[in-house]
Amino acid sequence: MRKMMWVAMLCICAPMAANAQGSTANPVTSTAQRYLERYTKNLMGAAETMPEDKYGYKPTPAQMGFGQSIAHIAEVNNFSCSKFADIPVPAGDKVTEKDSKEKLMAALKASFDYCAQTLAKMDDSKLGDPITFFGGRQAPRAAAIFELIDDLSDHYGQLSIYLRLNGLLPPSAQPKK
Repeated sequence: MRKMMWVAMLCICAPMAANAQGSTANPVTSTAQRYLERYTKNLMGAAETMPEDKYGYKPTPAQMGFGQSIAHIAEVNNFSCSKFADIPVPAGDKVTEKDSKEKLMAALKASFDYCAQTLAKMDDSKLGDPITFFGGRQAPRAAAIFELIDDLSDHYGQLSIYLRLNGLLPPSAQPKK
């Protein structure tokens, strides 16, 4: 249901955003680029804000730890962006929650850089093309873009709560500098 809301929002809002800023040939892709920029800033800021000794923090045993979430975001970014762009994921070490804050942040940044590169090469005419997605199911290429933005939204909300539970403000709540 939530993914359907995203599809509707992007289909409705992307053309309006494009027209407000001048016409664009790729309103969905350019809107996804703007969302990616915002989540890159906020998620990298969240990763920076949390002290390294709190990267193992999780509010309950059933939840992912902070560092585990950072590793997961990097992995899903790479997976989703490789699916919508047909550009292989750059070779690199897989990170885990046991890795240092520095290594986790580097992997997260690399995944965001990769996604920015893949979106820059996309155009809306390819969004209906079929891809093999999670679980081997067939989906339109657009599903990977929507999954990426939806996942980033979920994880920023999650990590914002983790920061607040540790007495820290998430990047989007910090006073403007």
